[in-house]
Amino acid sequence: MKTLQIYASHLKAIRYICFLYILSLGYVSIAHAQTDTVTYHLTIRKEMVDKAGKQVMGMTLNGGIPGPTLTFKEGGYAVIYVKNEMGVETSIHWHGLLLPNFYDGVPYLTTPPIEPGHTQKYEFPLRQSGTYWYHSHTMLQEQSGVYGSIVIQPKEKSFQYEKELVVVLSDWTNEKPHNILRFLRGGTEWYNIKKGTATPLNQVIARGGLKAQLNFWKQRMEGADIADIYYPAFLTNGATTQEYPDFKPGEKVRLRVINGAASTSFWMTFGGESPTLVSADGLDVVPVKHDKTFIGVAETYDFIVTIPEQGKIEFRATAQDGSGQTSAFLGQGNAILAPDVPRPDKIGMMMKMAEMDMKMGAPALKFNPKKDEPYKMMEKWGMQMKDEMEAMQEMDHGMHGAHSKNQMGSMNMAKDTTMAHHNMHEMDMADEEGKMQNMEGMSMFSEYNYDYLKAPEKTTYSSDLPVKEILLNLTGNMQRYIWSLNGIPLSETDKIKINGGEVTRITFNNLTMMHHPMHLHGHFFRVINENGEYSPLKHTVNVPPMQKITIEFYGSEETGDWFFHCHILYHMMSGMARIVSYDTPRDPRMDEYPVSKLIDETDQYYSFNMLDMASHMTAINLSTANIRNQFNLSAEYGWNNNFEAEFTYERYLYDYLTVFAGVNVENTVPESLDDTNTTAVAGIRYLTPYLFSLDARLDNELRPRISLARSVMVFPKVSLFGYYEYQADFGLVNDFENGANYSDEVVWSAGAEYMLSKNVSLVGSYDNRFGMGAGLSIRF
Repeated sequence: MKTLQIYASHLKAIRYICFLYILSLGYVSIAHAQTDTVTYHLTIRKEMVDKAGKQVMGMTLNGGIPGPTLTFKEGGYAVIYVKNEMGVETSIHWHGLLLPNFYDGVPYLTTPPIEPGHTQKYEFPLRQSGTYWYHSHTMLQEQSGVYGSIVIQPKEKSFQYEKELVVVLSDWTNEKPHNILRFLRGGTEWYNIKKGTATPLNQVIARGGLKAQLNFWKQRMEGADIADIYYPAFLTNGATTQEYPDFKPGEKVRLRVINGAASTSFWMTFGGESPTLVSADGLDVVPVKHDKTFIGVAETYDFIVTIPEQGKIEFRATAQDGSGQTSAFLGQGNAILAPDVPRPDKIGMMMKMAEMDMKMGAPALKFNPKKDEPYKMMEKWGMQMKDEMEAMQEMDHGMHGAHSKNQMGSMNMAKDTTMAHHNMHEMDMADEEGKMQNMEGMSMFSEYNYDYLKAPEKTTYSSDLPVKEILLNLTGNMQRYIWSLNGIPLSETDKIKINGGEVTRITFNNLTMMHHPMHLHGHFFRVINENGEYSPLKHTVNVPPMQKITIEFYGSEETGDWFFHCHILYHMMSGMARIVSYDTPRDPRMDEYPVSKLIDETDQYYSFNMLDMASHMTAINLSTANIRNQFNLSAEYGWNNNFEAEFTYERYLYDYLTVFAGVNVENTVPESLDDTNTTAVAGIRYLTPYLFSLDARLDNELRPRISLARSVMVFPKVSLFGYYEYQADFGLVNDFENGANYSDEVVWSAGAEYMLSKNVSLVGSYDNRFGMGAGLSIRF
């Protein structure tokens, strides 16, 4: 027994010595890192700026938009102090950097928000090299200017070039971002009208696309859409056009291009000879000559260009929907212009989509959000294979040998092993996206792939590792502007659990007409493409409309909760996000910062109101809504003394169906306000196929009422609208004169609207209660 006690005592001593030794090694390591420390101070404040011909309030970083480029060296140590001189909270996320969870910068999830007047310190080792960026992760601040670039120089240069230039692309609006999202929630078409991308009925008919339009309406969709918002300016390093005359003829220049836009993807084109693409999302790829490159929101690409002997070359970024562009010119002399990118043919897209066996309009809200059934959703919506087996035989199985390493270790020590074979269903999910463009009608999306990106080393894992399969259907509703995953917005879902030592394979199945750049914080993932074992590693992947893309990553030492979301700012803020969790204890420094505040940001109430002032009547409609709940107050008053007002609360059961209850007040005698009747009402509201708004209700006098409403844009800025209402009274409560046992009432109106601006329209209408008249409709 004494011998055992002595042995135990010695063992404790050995453990203590080992602990001290490890601690000393850590101290030496930190001390060494600190010798390579680079320190920056950033200050965020509100200032007046002019980016698109108008002085508006923006948010600046050290006085500029974008903020300064933060330059580091791989293997060094970053210390960054961020001071908030605004009157609201802010934050900074270090996009694409592998760093400790606590410094990732998502307020209330990983990092405390930076409160007004406070300074927050971020510090982390620099484990990688490449082109990255930083931006606010608080509400919509990124749109107002809180973003900047990061360059981490490698220990050893991989490519030969003399100089480099950081290019930050962005979009700018003179509107308050909150108002943009508010109007998007209201379903306005003004942004498409303003930038010339609307598809009114006259243009559709002129192209022979009426059948396609009816198909879209049947599926409760107005038409093909590409981008949501009108931007008066697109920026390169803060200006619509930039000149860089200091580059000399013959010099090779590394362009580090960052898409820091809030919601705009770009086509990048170059004057002169094709550039060499050498890096994607900060990591080297096999060099490839590649002009006309698509860059999704939050992606980064590095190109090497050669300054010509005569003239200057244009680097141009054209907004994906063709609504504008921004350029930088490198060198001196006459400009060698970049080729134009044709504006997308939205009506042609609609006609092609209508020819396909595709079911569109997957709901953004489920009846039961707790019942997550992604495979049933995939089977019901999207591409319906006419001959699935034949289609699969035409596909190259790009996932062969496709385990990927997420963290930096995999970038340097990839294994040569392959994964286990998948069953036929899994292969269909993985491969269908990569070859979808070869199928009938899908050529419109053929350019949106990553096949030109090839990792310089294999990015595979051991096939012995367990694999967790996750299907995420990307879902949305343009009418209400709700975005979600598997029909479930962030506010209604649980975390995605990730296990260390396990490969997580996620298939994105895009069931919307929009592109979605999906970003996973704290990780790199493998984007499966035709390069198989050499598929590239990225931190953001663009998922094109009605297509599938599969990614995979290894859960290693980066424990904690990480944000995972669409990087179109307004989509993220409308619910298209998740929290990926290793289910580890939360950092105690976050105890006073509940995650619920982050989730609540994606489920805010937004108001959309209208006031009609015409020669025959006036009406007001006030509404405020979040994802599931809506409050409405409406009133109509005709100059012939007809009056009706109503207040209702409605609850969205899913995208197209609500239940509601409220109070209705109206005059009982036509053209007289001497007597009014107040009733309680309850019923349903339903958006039917072909986009008719149906209201079916019953009041406390047991009188049923049904109404239909519809509006159609027939010319640019011109819409026709109509309304029909029928109410019956079977005498179940009321007594009628002259022994009658039934009465009814019909209300109808029709008219036209001409949009003068985002907020004002000219309106003319006839109402069977109020007569004919014209006036203004004001949205606020």
